[in-house]
Amino acid sequence: MHRDEGEGPLEIALVGDLTDNESELTDKLLDVPPGGECTLYFDSPGGSPYCAMSLMTVIRLRRLQATGIVTGECSSAALWPFAACVRRVVTPYSVLLFHPMKWQSEEHVRLAEAAEWARHFGQLETEMDTLLADLFNLPVAEMQKWINPGRYVTGHELAAAGLAEMVDLRTLKETSAANGVARRKPSKVVH
Repeated sequence: MHRDEGEGPLEIALVGDLTDNESELTDKLLDVPPGGECTLYFDSPGGSPYCAMSLMTVIRLRRLQATGIVTGECSSAALWPFAACVRRVVTPYSVLLFHPMKWQSEEHVRLAEAAEWARHFGQLETEMDTLLADLFNLPVAEMQKWINPGRYVTGHELAAAGLAEMVDLRTLKETSAANGVARRKPSKVVH
């Protein structure tokens, strides 16, 4: 997909379970040239943590100048690609669910394999919680207050924490977050 220069940034909707749309979403992100701009619209309850890591990784490694806008819900795994955006926008009605990772398997596995999965997921959960805090430029201890035991955070709360800009739908005016515009400074690529 090629866009004319005058058309503006590519717009991508992340709606529904990310896992169900991973291939299409990845293709759309790859349509944005490295370092290019795009706008991501979020209304997603999440999906697979691996899908979330993949989308976030594409955004970060390609250094996309993504603006993330929560039009409804941005929960669970959807938080990682949203946090990877250099500009984040919410409305008073936006809802974001932070919670500990939930893992399930529909497969029949032996005890040794189940024990290895449990070890792996415990380690991955800690690393991903730390990464999420880093992407939001928030201390891990502050992020943990939302993650454990699991908390719905409103658009107002996210903007008040300085993690997003608030758009008032009644007046369609942008207001900056409590401590200035909530643009995350581009930072190093996460390894």
